[in-house]
Amino acid sequence: METPASQKVAPSPFWNKTPQAVASALTCTLAGLSSEEAARRRETYGPNGDVSSPIESLWRAILRRLFEPLSLILLVAGIVSIATGDTIGGSIIVAILVLSIGLDTVQEGHAIKAAEVLRQSVALKAEVKRDGAFRQVEVADVVPGDIIRVRAGDIVPADALILESDACSSGEAALTGEPYPVEKHPGVVLAPNAADASNALFRGAVIQTGEATALVVATGRATIFGTAASALTQAPALSPFQRDLHAFGLMIARLTLALVVVVLAFRVSLGRPVLDSLLFSVALAVGLTPELLPMITTVTLSRGALRMAKRKVIVKRLAAIHDLGAMTILCTDKTGTLTSAEISLARSLDAAGQDDPRAALLAAIAADLGGDRGTLDAALLQAHPDASKDWTLGARRAFDYARRSGSVLATGAQETLLIVKGAPEAILALCTRQHIGGAEVELADSARETIAGTIRTLAADGMRSIAVASRSMPEGKSDLSGDDEAELTFIGLCGFADPPKPTAAGAVTRLRANGIRLKILSGDDPVIVKRLAGLVGVNADRVLAGSDIAELSDEALAVQVREVDAFGRLAPDQKARIVKALQSKGAVIGFLGDGINDAPGLKTADIGLSVEGASGVAQAAADMILLASDLEVVADGVEEGRRTFANILKYVRMGASSNFGNMLSMAIASVAFPFLPMLPTQILLNNLLYDFSELGIPFDGVQPEATARPQVWDMKDLLRFAGVMGPLSSFFDLITFGVLLFVFHASTGEFRTAWFIESMVTQILVIFIIRTNGRPWRDFPRAPLTASSLIALAFALLIPFSPIASWFGFIAPPAPMLAAIALIIVLYLVTAELMKPLAIRMPGRTGRN
Repeated sequence: METPASQKVAPSPFWNKTPQAVASALTCTLAGLSSEEAARRRETYGPNGDVSSPIESLWRAILRRLFEPLSLILLVAGIVSIATGDTIGGSIIVAILVLSIGLDTVQEGHAIKAAEVLRQSVALKAEVKRDGAFRQVEVADVVPGDIIRVRAGDIVPADALILESDACSSGEAALTGEPYPVEKHPGVVLAPNAADASNALFRGAVIQTGEATALVVATGRATIFGTAASALTQAPALSPFQRDLHAFGLMIARLTLALVVVVLAFRVSLGRPVLDSLLFSVALAVGLTPELLPMITTVTLSRGALRMAKRKVIVKRLAAIHDLGAMTILCTDKTGTLTSAEISLARSLDAAGQDDPRAALLAAIAADLGGDRGTLDAALLQAHPDASKDWTLGARRAFDYARRSGSVLATGAQETLLIVKGAPEAILALCTRQHIGGAEVELADSARETIAGTIRTLAADGMRSIAVASRSMPEGKSDLSGDDEAELTFIGLCGFADPPKPTAAGAVTRLRANGIRLKILSGDDPVIVKRLAGLVGVNADRVLAGSDIAELSDEALAVQVREVDAFGRLAPDQKARIVKALQSKGAVIGFLGDGINDAPGLKTADIGLSVEGASGVAQAAADMILLASDLEVVADGVEEGRRTFANILKYVRMGASSNFGNMLSMAIASVAFPFLPMLPTQILLNNLLYDFSELGIPFDGVQPEATARPQVWDMKDLLRFAGVMGPLSSFFDLITFGVLLFVFHASTGEFRTAWFIESMVTQILVIFIIRTNGRPWRDFPRAPLTASSLIALAFALLIPFSPIASWFGFIAPPAPMLAAIALIIVLYLVTAELMKPLAIRMPGRTGRN
């Protein structure tokens, strides 16, 4: 079935055309549609809404996780263990796998449901002209060619070209990044960017003041809102953590298969019993498999999610915790993230450009008595809440975008005053005098140049300005006309800003110290972006605008984004392009945004961050939601993510050193000796006790250097660690073999028991050495890890001497043999501590804890 036209792609800029040309292209008139024609168009274009993200079924979500290489290895190992008689060990492996997959599936399921709720962010009703009269219809029934009417407080239901307007302004911060309300009026605008389209309304924007009628040009996914929201329907790419875990699983699978095949082939070729050789090979495979990794990962990430919740971060995707710690570049929107998105009065200046409260005071009186209650008026009243307490309203002329000013007649105890405020150039044209130093003097051309220079300075500082003028009026006057707004006295200028949050600069410095580079991706004016970047400590020597990026190929953009840290006037798809360009160079990208225009960037980034109060689309596209819209919270989350990954990496390191070393020793001994060096049941018991010893890892502490740099999986580093610590373990195993066979002439049972003890003690105690980069006596483990390790160690030492020893084929070794084993263990631990720097890259290098 063909996709409806409005659901394919966003239209080309319609604001560059006249209403007549747009109506002709839509085969309609400017008088509105009939009910029959509207119904026909709804069939053609589809409903005015967004296609919901495809929801994965429960079984499909489970199977997707089950078919990961590591999960398959564990499943096969568990089934084979059960089939070969180790019912308990096999059941534990399968139970761990089921628990891990279950927790991850449930967590993601809750996130999907929350995302669906958050996406409901547009109006439910719209006022549409049908059959010659305006009436209310469902937003879903609005179609291209409709004539809509919107008033203050309405959410715009579709992208539309303005036909008529009356003092209309639209809040488009969530769509374009512009924090100030945008004046809307008919006409043709040739600008390429939606942010400059003063003759167009966009779906999802909020009408701040006045009203307008407009011709609907695009609905549903063809709107700017819909294009951004469509990012939610794209299949999510694998996150860095998922990619790395997948690669690690494949590496383990290859090593396991190679070891099993080699051992089995050698033993069979040497004439050893085939069944014994097969059982031993299977036990080796199970021993080499890090069966606790899914559980350690899930528990560690879950604990990280709980700790992050205390730091005001809601985690929607558990793996995102690791990805946050691995982040190397954070791209952030400006409005609502670096700034508060609350316009405030920054300056009140006289005609000479000097600070003077009079301009703001008179503007606040006008705002309170007869303003439009927009964001600028709200900022004036916040600065001077009691400005009008001694004044009454005599008359008003509402703000008019044609003359770009509004006025009030205010009556006070001493005088009646006309106060006019509006666009500086419009107000200046009405003035003949100026107020300076408490006196009124003629407004000369040189003074006009001074005022114009002050306006330019405010703009360069990222501020929007309005001018204020006044005139004394006769007592008792009760009406106003256009003639009254003449021969005014210029009072001064009010400068407004969307200031950076107090914590923004400190958070940027903190992120930089943690190895994270910040880039500002904004839909706002490049001049304002440059100013803000300078205030928060981001390099803004050069700012790329959306028009510049539109002319660059993907390859050229990938080169430019390396050096440029500030971008302005970006379209939603351009934010996603920048993220992809950064990813192409191997960076792990985070994206922090709260607007509809941020959804594509949030979806494309490796880790998407949104904030409470953000648009529903932005929250649905994000992996985490910050309950406090503050970069400090991001910095806290980064450190938590790195702590979480550091503990996961501890388990992987321990498995690399102990599992690989012991299995290598067994493989060598199984080929060299005429008997099995350890029975399959003893191998599985060894593996079970060792895994129990590591249950405390998720609760272990982490040294500060672990959170100092971005952390990622590094297969070369893991192989390096295994290549040093594994053979070291095997070397001492071979020493043990020699001592047992050639010094003590141990029987087969004594050999297996003595080596089991040596293997278990070295595996468990080396945890305290390799869990940290530093000296173990300077960084003691937390109580849970100490408890789990010592309990496992106690069982390993007691079982060979207990009544159940015969169940596992153990025979208690003599005291001299145990003393020799103890000496070998001490030598191994000392050597492991000395060799550790060769296995672990020093702190400060990426990927180490």
